[in-house]
Formats: sequence, structure tokens, C-alpha cells
Amino acid sequence: MRFRQILSQFSMEFDIRDSLIPRDDELRLFTEREVIGPVLINLIACGGSDWLERPETYRNWQLRNVRAGFEQLPLDQDIVKECRKKLRNGYDKRFYIEEDGNWMLQGWKGKIRYAFSTWKPKAELENGCAHKNC
Repeated sequence: MRFRQILSQFSMEFDIRDSLIPRDDELRLFTEREVIGPVLINLIACGGSDWLERPETYRNWQLRNVRAGFEQLPLDQDIVKECRKKLRNGYDKRFYIEEDGNWMLQGWKGKIRYAFSTWKPKAELENGCAHKNC
């Protein structure tokens, strides 16, 4: 399961690069060697406390945040509009922005690449108490 998730995510990253950046581009080579390579090695070869990167879906992060006592805030529609405007005015048409509840999703060719949201501690945590009867 973990390997398939990693393969899916990084095949999209390399598809983007192959579509937009020449393979011999120095910056591409540098980022693949110095940034992406170490992350891939960590994801595939490491486990336990050595496993630094943990790819999760945004829905899993939502569950984690709620369980940790946070509540999700509505998206700022001005920010969403500005992101869509920038996307239309200078990016490849295969990129997209969608909304799912209070998440802004950025994707490539129908696959989610990033998910953005805003969270705050629930009211009872803001007062220093995690119990509802404080």
C-alpha cells in the first residue's frame, strides 16, 4: 500500500517535470538529486523513527486535526479567487484548483497534488482546557 501511494504521488511529480521542464535543465537536475531523491529514499527504504516523510491524504489529515482538538475554518474565497486567477494567467492548463468542503485542492491532470486549509484550536482548548466540562 505504502509503495503504491509513493509511486502514484511521485509519478505525477515526474509527469509534471517531463511535461514542463527539459530533462537536462540544471535546476531540475539539482532538485531531483538534492530534494526529491532523498525524500524518495526515506519514503521507500526507511521505517520507524527513521521514516521522516509520511504521505497522507488530506482527508486523513482532517481526521488527525479533528482528533487533536482543532476545527477547520472556511476557505477565504478571495484567496481561492486569486489562486484561480493566477493559475489561468500563466500556468499550464493541466493544473487545476478545486474546492472540497473547506479544502482548496491543487492538482494536475485530475490528481490532487496539494490540499490547503486553515485550522484553529477548538474553543475549549483556547481556554487551556481540553475537557468539555471545564
